[in-house]
Amino acid sequence: MEDERWEPGVPVLDRQPIGAPLPEAAGTAQAATPAAGGASIGASAVAPATASPASSARPVPPRSVPETRPTPLQKHYALLSAPALVAGAIAITAVEFGASPGSLPVKVCVLVAAPLLAIANADALVRIWRSAWAWMPVDHGRGLFRLAWVVAGLGLYVLLLVIALGVLLA
Repeated sequence: MEDERWEPGVPVLDRQPIGAPLPEAAGTAQAATPAAGGASIGASAVAPATASPASSARPVPPRSVPETRPTPLQKHYALLSAPALVAGAIAITAVEFGASPGSLPVKVCVLVAAPLLAIANADALVRIWRSAWAWMPVDHGRGLFRLAWVVAGLGLYVLLLVIALGVLLA
């Protein structure tokens, strides 16, 4: 097999041509079997094999639901979270080295990090909430799972606010 990616000592892989359409029977055991004449490593990564032909008759649930209304801060989530992470690491390190939670360095770090985390997490909660309701007509179980994440996120959000207020008022 002529392949410019081949190196001595590495097994030759049966490769699918780049840009080739997937077979009609993607998801069946036949699509995952290697071509004749060669050992295939990771052939199941191309198309997952199913346990039986009867299971392939079921419709495959969608893996995602398109987001129709992105939140305004979605692209800035990492930019909001990174400074909060650094400030939080500094505050935790100061407390670990013996500073009291009411000391000036810890308060400054909390004053910087808490609003950024509150904004980023509020945006994330809105996205999870919208995702839950987008999933409800498609897959009710996945929608309920995302609603459970909203409940957990709200609990953590309240905890963030209580801890931040506790440190700032100490």
